[in-house]
This record gives sequence, C-alpha cells and structure tokens, in this order.
Amino acid sequence: MPIKPSKNLDEICYPFIHETSYLCDYEVLTDELATLIGMALSALPDEMIQVIDDLDKLQPLAFHANGSIRGRLALTEQDLDWLKVRLNHYKSLICDPIQGFVLPRGTAGVSYLHQARSVSKKAIRALVRIDQDGIQVPDLLPRFLSICCNFFFVLTQLLNQHAQVKEPRFISLSYASKD
Repeated sequence: MPIKPSKNLDEICYPFIHETSYLCDYEVLTDELATLIGMALSALPDEMIQVIDDLDKLQPLAFHANGSIRGRLALTEQDLDWLKVRLNHYKSLICDPIQGFVLPRGTAGVSYLHQARSVSKKAIRALVRIDQDGIQVPDLLPRFLSICCNFFFVLTQLLNQHAQVKEPRFISLSYASKD
C-alpha cells in the first residue's frame, strides 16, 4: 500500500515528497546541493573572500536549478558563462592541479565541497532518469550541474593548497593501464 501524505501540514516536509518520479528525487538532491554550498560557506576562512562571494552567488542558482523542471527554467546561459569564468579563474590559481582521482581529505569546507561535487553528479543522474521517463529536461540543467561538479573539485584543490593540505592521489586498480 502506497504511503499517503498526512492531512496535517505540520507533518508534510515537501508537497511532492510522496511522488514516485525521479523529479522529486532531483529536487531533493538540488536542495541538498544548496545546503552543502551553505555549509561550505560557513566553514571557509574569512580571507577566502573571492570564493565566499562566488559560493554566495552560486547557492541561489542551485535552488533555481531545483524548480527549473516542474516550474519555469530559472537558469540562463549567462549563469553558466559566469560559472565557467570563475572555474577557469580558480584553475589558474592552482600550483599543482590534480588531473585524476583523489582520496577526499582536507578542511571542513573542502569536505562539504567534495560532498557538493558528489551530489551534483547524483542530480545529473536523476536528470537522466527524468528524461528517460519522458519529462523534458532543459539542456542547460545537466550542463550547469557538470560545471558545478568541476567547480567544486577545483575549489577543493584551491582550499587545500591554501591550507597546505595534500590530498592523496587515488590510482584505481580496476582501471589501471595493462602495461
């Protein structure tokens, strides 16, 4: 028997929480993404003012992505262009950029950004399932979330560089070359 929503509004956390579609899962994931950005903001050192300003601008964009399927598309190409400019700016500040996988470590802010990176991927996967279910997904949404994922990864490197933390590189035995 399906779970039915309560008639008591105090017992309803989200109006669509009982849906079985991946759309609700996507919305919950982008809600989590916005939360993780806020947690990272709270954990950053005050001197990282550019990163703080950029995450402050990015956080509402995550919530705009949230409602951009059920409601109207609230992200623009200009938002993606801005994020790509910021991504490339931070890439230029990293002395020894990591090109592969790492074992995620670092300060609390870095940990939250690694979680945000992972949630961005989960949200993209939810978009794939939404599209598979025949619901139109604006092309801009998976592109935005992919840029977010890359942005968060670059920020983890920058913040670890600032804190003089070295994340160990991860070499997969599953995908290693067969030389």
